[in-house]
Amino acid sequence: MKRLWLVIAILPALASGGASAQSINLTGIYTCVDKCRGGLPAHITQNGAALNLLTEAGVPAQAWPDWFSPTSRIWVDAFNEGAVYSPDGMVIQFDNGTIWQRGLPPPRRR
Repeated sequence: MKRLWLVIAILPALASGGASAQSINLTGIYTCVDKCRGGLPAHITQNGAALNLLTEAGVPAQAWPDWFSPTSRIWVDAFNEGAVYSPDGMVIQFDNGTIWQRGLPPPRRR
């Protein structure tokens, strides 16, 4: 009987896990601050869990929450790499070392 209660208690938590996969909105304009491949501002537009990216090199891509860590990582299939984002969504660090920061002014050209 104890096992039945345990299953009944765990099932609602498991069922709600998918709905809260990504709790932050990453929509915004980002500035590349490290290991940049271009000088343009990067853009993210989020619609539900789906993300549309435009990199600092002007390359478009689609991303979504990472299967293994949906509350802290995204996966960009076109680049075959993931990225971790800060809890406040202000910094995104890609697996290749590229770092985007939201809210910074674009770098000045000399």
